[in-house]
Amino acid sequence: MMTSWTKSLCLAAVLGTAFSAQATELNVEELTTGLSHPWGMAFLPDGKMVITERAGNIRIFDKTAGLSAPLKNVPEVAAVNQGGLLGITADPDFANNQTIYFCYSKPGEGGSSSSVSKAKIAGDSLTDVETIFSASPLVDNGFHFGCRVAFDNEGHLFITLGDRYKYMKEAQNTDNHLGTVVRIWPDGSVPEDNPFTKGDAPQVYSYGHRNVQGLTVHPQTGEVWAMEHGPKGGDEVNLLGKGNNYGWPLITYGIDYSGDIISDKTEMEGMEQPVVYWDPSIAPSGMVFYNGDKFPEWKGDLLVGSLKFTHLRHIDMEGGKPGEQTEYLRDRNERIRDVIEGPDGYLYLLTDTPEGKLLKVSPE
Repeated sequence: MMTSWTKSLCLAAVLGTAFSAQATELNVEELTTGLSHPWGMAFLPDGKMVITERAGNIRIFDKTAGLSAPLKNVPEVAAVNQGGLLGITADPDFANNQTIYFCYSKPGEGGSSSSVSKAKIAGDSLTDVETIFSASPLVDNGFHFGCRVAFDNEGHLFITLGDRYKYMKEAQNTDNHLGTVVRIWPDGSVPEDNPFTKGDAPQVYSYGHRNVQGLTVHPQTGEVWAMEHGPKGGDEVNLLGKGNNYGWPLITYGIDYSGDIISDKTEMEGMEQPVVYWDPSIAPSGMVFYNGDKFPEWKGDLLVGSLKFTHLRHIDMEGGKPGEQTEYLRDRNERIRDVIEGPDGYLYLLTDTPEGKLLKVSPE
């Protein structure tokens, strides 16, 4: 069982000594089907949900009315390979301003960029659509966009990005946005205490990331946590810190898909170690710290989705440090793209297929 935040802890996880058989029995309810590669979701104060489909749609799910038609007036997206309409969140003051924020691969001259727009929901349409952030530079490929979005407790909007695959070395360059997590205010302006405000990419909060597809704020501490895809091995969970360098590609626990060595180093001075890493990769996407009362034994624990191994993974976080890991729902054989906790304390999952589902998970 993992008991410390060290390299030996991570190696124990790799060797499988920190895993257990399924313990808690779960009940799964399919709330809706027919979602085309759903990617992100968020609850609204009235209990409805907004859900993105990678092809370029935003839809509303109502437990009474069901799934809406795609909302009108959604910006054009570059839905190529991994690109499209991705992460989404609601404004903390949504009840008063009806505003949502969503991240997508925005087409432009010579390529596409991970961009965030804000908009108001008015009936069956978006209004007042405004782009508040676009990653620089534009890149002509369809890989590694990142694109999770979340508000911290101080009202900052965090946006996760990717290195755009062929540009991995740029993840060490804080004068662009490739391979970074950025922090802005809801209007797109830059917080004065961001760590690189004198550079060409003042929105950057942390760097040295590969492709960050998990983002959550700890409900007790307010800390911002992120989760990223490694190459072949080396998926990571990281506690974000202002100005921190997470090492990619100079340090990594993975290798290239071809089998070539990307770096022979797993640690270097001045670079952060992951809280958890996985080798082999589980292809993680979506993460949340559980804070409800429906699973009292999971209070404060981390739940993540696995695309590659088609399961929901529970990580015991006793004392804020990772311990035993348990796999759930693997027998369903469904790629888990997003995981959130609802206001009712149940878990909600999205499955990533052409006929994707919204699942509600409760104790058996």
